Amino acid sequence: MSGPRASGVFTALRTQLQEAATEFAGGPDALEGILLGMVDDVDRAVREPLEIFPVCHHSPASALAMARRLREKQPKVVYLELCEDMAPLLTELRNCRLPVAVQAFAGDIDGFPQEWAPLSVVAPITEASAEYQAIAYALDTPGVELVLVDRSSDHVFQWNDTAQTDDASAGAEEAPKSEEAALHGEAVGVEIGDLRPRFAELEEHLLRHGKVRHWSEWWHQYVEVPLGDSDHDTYRQVMFLIGSLFRRLAPGNGDRVRVDEDRERYMWTRMREHMAATGTDPEECLYVCGALHAASRVEEFGVDGRSGSFTISPRTATTWQYGLIPSSHAAIEAQFGLAPGSVSITATQWQKSLKRTRVRPYRLEGQAGARTSRAKKALPAAAPAAPQPATDRLSGFLQQPPVLDGLDEAELLGWSVDIVRAARRNGYLASTADAIAVFETSILLAGMRDRARPTPYDFQDAAVTCIEKDRVPGRRDVRRLVEIMMGGDRIGQVGYEALPPLARDVYDRLEPLGLKLQQRGVQRALLDIAGRPELAACSDVLWMLRRLMPAAAARPIMGERRLGERSIQESWDLALGTHQRALIELGYEGVSIEQVLEQRLRREAYGPRATTAGVLAAVEDALLYLRSGRLADELGTHALKVLSAERTVDGAPEVLRRARTLLAYYRTSRPELPAWIESFVKAGYAHYCTLLPTAFRDEDATVGQVAAMLGFLFSMESLALSLGCDRTQLELAVAQSHPEDPSKTALLWAAQVQLGTLSRAELRDRCDGLLDNPLVVPSYPRYLNGFVHALEPVPGLADVVVEAVSKAFGRLPDTVLLPWLPLLITTLRKGAADLAPLLIREAGRVFPGRLPALDTWVPPWRMPQLEDPFAASRSWHTATAAVPAPRGAALLAAHPAACDAVAELLGCEDGWQQQGTSALPPGGAGAALLAAYPAACEAVAGLLGCDGDWGTVAGPFPSGATLVGRRPATSQSLEALLARP
Repeated sequence: MSGPRASGVFTALRTQLQEAATEFAGGPDALEGILLGMVDDVDRAVREPLEIFPVCHHSPASALAMARRLREKQPKVVYLELCEDMAPLLTELRNCRLPVAVQAFAGDIDGFPQEWAPLSVVAPITEASAEYQAIAYALDTPGVELVLVDRSSDHVFQWNDTAQTDDASAGAEEAPKSEEAALHGEAVGVEIGDLRPRFAELEEHLLRHGKVRHWSEWWHQYVEVPLGDSDHDTYRQVMFLIGSLFRRLAPGNGDRVRVDEDRERYMWTRMREHMAATGTDPEECLYVCGALHAASRVEEFGVDGRSGSFTISPRTATTWQYGLIPSSHAAIEAQFGLAPGSVSITATQWQKSLKRTRVRPYRLEGQAGARTSRAKKALPAAAPAAPQPATDRLSGFLQQPPVLDGLDEAELLGWSVDIVRAARRNGYLASTADAIAVFETSILLAGMRDRARPTPYDFQDAAVTCIEKDRVPGRRDVRRLVEIMMGGDRIGQVGYEALPPLARDVYDRLEPLGLKLQQRGVQRALLDIAGRPELAACSDVLWMLRRLMPAAAARPIMGERRLGERSIQESWDLALGTHQRALIELGYEGVSIEQVLEQRLRREAYGPRATTAGVLAAVEDALLYLRSGRLADELGTHALKVLSAERTVDGAPEVLRRARTLLAYYRTSRPELPAWIESFVKAGYAHYCTLLPTAFRDEDATVGQVAAMLGFLFSMESLALSLGCDRTQLELAVAQSHPEDPSKTALLWAAQVQLGTLSRAELRDRCDGLLDNPLVVPSYPRYLNGFVHALEPVPGLADVVVEAVSKAFGRLPDTVLLPWLPLLITTLRKGAADLAPLLIREAGRVFPGRLPALDTWVPPWRMPQLEDPFAASRSWHTATAAVPAPRGAALLAAHPAACDAVAELLGCEDGWQQQGTSALPPGGAGAALLAAYPAACEAVAGLLGCDGDWGTVAGPFPSGATLVGRRPATSQSLEALLARP
């Protein structure tokens, strides 16, 4: 790369490094080039007319140096390395309690792969960060302009693939263990000053020779502490040197290097464009960027760098939403691969440095916890002071010995006492002797690690060694206690004024609850809706939040919401403050929760992977939460299209359950059924009739799915037939079904019993035949599984299933029964757990309730059965003249009051007839009524499918039998109907 020649400021340092490289390497080689190149990078950055301020993210030393420099220089323009499209949000930081994160969110993407959605970019900001000092200075100082110059959120995903966007999270030293560590979700982190070695061997070398465990500890010991009291020039040169070292020793990751260089070209292009448009003098500007980018070697570097060679690509059509979300120390550590507790330690170090140096930091006016300050005055119009010539500060810094501060000993003693006190509160048997041991061990560990004074990390190791020993008696271990004592995991909060309209609307609508919902933690809300009807609106909001947000944000303790039901009292556990990020992200989707819920229901229903069951669930949610008949009708109409396009029966059980629920709701809440549900029943009847033969043969279709299909057909049969469906289609579908699986075979038999093509006696004979066949006995549990699933479409077969199980236990020998019993139990538990209660109730009805009655108990299936249900009535008619009155007539005669009451209700005034008289004349009242109005009998005959004509009566019949004898086809159809369970 061509550029200005090096100055003579660092000549002495170059000579020393060249001699060292010659001595260690035995002559000029790559080591000499790297060392001298680092000095050239520092020299080039120092001589740049636009002052570059290199920083490290969340570094107290960087924040302290930034506060000092801003008060000295008072620049009029601050260029900040941050996504340029996030600028409008920075003014809202004054309404928040840090740490928070600036977020760019895109739910509906256009120009990126759909599997990337949703896209999210966050930039966390803490008080102990240099970028916050720059933001606070620029926003609260009149006449100062803050310009964000880094790539936009859209370019973050244009330039990075999915593997690169996960680099930060993949480098985490420990996985997130708490809810606070996941506050950023799956967002891509953007930080200023990514100063971590990208060369794994280099990082390992630094950690090993520094005698530390992780990178955060190395940085604190060898950079933070020495730079805390350094002057401005020394700070800049050291940071330039570190950035150049990591830049030159980076591995050959072409994509990573390309992105870094494109970002540097982007930022210098934006800065030159701004200075050209506004005529700003570079001497009045300050460029805040990461030290890695400050040591850049691109041709566009500097005010006089090459122009016109880099073209910024246009943004995609993706619509981005912007907002502030709460952050935490743990979330920052988890996202950027820092050691647990390191950000909390830096926050403590920041407060300690402010007290020691008496530097007055910048804070946004109105910031939570900030003191009221005087009104800021405009910057004076005087010309800035002439810059001082650069001098070599690196040589002195690299050669200075560490200095032991006596104040640290007093601080270490206080830490030792505090950790013992905290350990005793958490169940440890700690004493004063342990405090002394922690103090001495901390000094010992620091000496073994060649440190001038113990660091918080040394103290943490010493506390674990001296107090925790071999086990953890309390809920927290000592390492976590040290982190809490050092400041803990500070969690930020977004203020009410900085929230999106949806979040503010939620808080306003829940105000009648009288709770401080913005606070973190769980709060109990009691809603007496019957006593305070205005709380019904709060209940609606909470149920919608339950549907849209994580389960722990709004959890119902008492009360439920079902179609057609409303609770009169409810109890909730609310944690909206803890899940503030999720509530804020809802605000990116709409201005009210009703709008967001409607949009989500539409996406679920009209999505490419939508199923019939999912669309019906969306219909139910539209009625349950939104009470929107319009939306429910629209989604229900769409369910017809989805159903007709399905070629599998995977969702049949859920479709059956949803359809039954919706049908019951509409029947009880509306005078007539909506047109869409009538069409759905008709289409579903024809659809499942078509798929039924295939499902019986398909090995992938389970017996539960086929049973759900039959349940839909049989339970919706009356409505479907009234709407014009043909029952013959179902009969043909069952006749064409030829399953091979034993469970489906039993299910087919149950369907044939329901249709009347197979009698119950024949079904019992087939079950007996299965038990008699020794080759089929091992498969008998699978037949029982099919019978149990048959209780869904044919619940009247419960007695047959009980009989089949009882016969198996009674007839099979122990050698066959005992190996078969575990299979039976596991089959029933796995395949028909929800239908078992029906089977148990039927068994309780059949079997005796007391043990002594079991000896004389006779099973119902061993008692004689009458195949013809009208046989008893026919024999009674033929024997009326020869035998006395039956038991029923004797009972009525013994208790005439009951019969008189019924007769009075029916309007019968003929009175009692004497026993022994002849039967009713052929022209009795009933027969005379039917003969006078034959149209009614014709209508009943038409419904029953009877096409025979009226017959003649050959003898005297009772009045009811007259019609039966004259219309035999009708009688046979009625007998078939009465034979059904």
